[in-house]
Amino acid sequence: MSRLKVLLALIGALGVALAGLPANAMTIERIVSPAGIEAWLVRESAVPLIALNYAFTGGSSEDPADKTGLANLAASLLDEGAGELDAKAFHERMENRAIELGFNVGRDNFHGTMRVLNEHRDEAFELLRLALSAPRFDADAVERVRGQVLSGLRRETSSPNSIASRRWWETAFAGHPYGRQTNGTLETVPRITVDDLKTFPKRVFAREGLKIAIVGDIDAKTAGVLIDRAFASLPAKGDLKPPQPVIPRGLGRRIVVDVDVPQAVVTFGAPGIARSDPDFMAAYIVNHILGGGSFSSRLYREVREKRGLAYSVSDNLIWFRQSAVFIGGTATRADRTGEALAIIEQEIKRMAESGPTEEEVAKAKSYLKGSYALGLDTSGKIASQLVQMQIDNLGIDYVQRRSAMIDAVTLADTRRVAKRLFDGGLLVTVAGRPKGLASQGQ
Repeated sequence: MSRLKVLLALIGALGVALAGLPANAMTIERIVSPAGIEAWLVRESAVPLIALNYAFTGGSSEDPADKTGLANLAASLLDEGAGELDAKAFHERMENRAIELGFNVGRDNFHGTMRVLNEHRDEAFELLRLALSAPRFDADAVERVRGQVLSGLRRETSSPNSIASRRWWETAFAGHPYGRQTNGTLETVPRITVDDLKTFPKRVFAREGLKIAIVGDIDAKTAGVLIDRAFASLPAKGDLKPPQPVIPRGLGRRIVVDVDVPQAVVTFGAPGIARSDPDFMAAYIVNHILGGGSFSSRLYREVREKRGLAYSVSDNLIWFRQSAVFIGGTATRADRTGEALAIIEQEIKRMAESGPTEEEVAKAKSYLKGSYALGLDTSGKIASQLVQMQIDNLGIDYVQRRSAMIDAVTLADTRRVAKRLFDGGLLVTVAGRPKGLASQGQ
């Protein structure tokens, strides 16, 4: 069996071990490395595996307006050679030790992951150090990966899902970094130079604002030493240009983009509620009832089950440092797009006017409390959750407090917040050729 298969098998075994534990039984330790870097640690000795997740402040919102996609391209190249190792040598080192390194970009943060067997942890943290502090950005690797990104962007130009989504974000956040897509455009990605790529890590990869979570068979002292190996050599502060606060615009508008496809894709949304807002938990429950609960939601029942207008329909709450949105979508036949959209708008209006029922709230609370552990059944999921908890400033005891926070939401809270969340109208984008449905409010 290859080393990678062994690692994957152990990840699965750790998932089984963790799945048997209730979420509130998990012990999270706050540790501080010798260099003063804070991290959250969950010890799990059942399997000799370490999972590391981390996040730097600064994501695609740091991209220059004429070079969007810079952060994404840099993330795609960090394991394509670092220090004295070219791309081939770097990948061979990872493969020989079954080390998994991953890098991805959000609008506000640059995220990284690592999975490694305990016996190879020293080499894994050394490779991570090199990737973060000494990436090579060799010309051949840059052009190869750039070509892959551009190929994906070309495919998106004919994808109704991508078109509807891009148009929604561009309209809601016109002129703001949140309106740009993380992977850039066919015009901006070719403008990115090697010097741009080399500058990005120097500006963003800093200890200030760094969030770290480690899960696995490791003690606090050893974890602190390894954290310093990977991160202590980074500068104390970055050179960031944080985005300004912004409220999504375009409410009341419908934008139809002509795309020659048999189905039409609909994206709809409006301003959301910040994660730090005292009303967030009530909004979370209300959104679950409306469209976040998949098979149990009002939108699914009205659009899919009763009328068969779409295979799926859902919505989510998404929050950033400087804004928040409620956004959803569906896909349906071109000749029934207008009917599906009318039902969606009707259900959102009904939720705003009268809110959820007592029974709906009780069921949503039960589900949201009971299902939480499903997001904590592997080391990687736990590490990811712990980093997000740090980003959102939820506190190290959030897992223990969460159920009580849900229980504390009253029916009156949900009805008040439903009106606050859904009473302002929608921005709707449609990609396809929906019959009888035209742009409005331009």
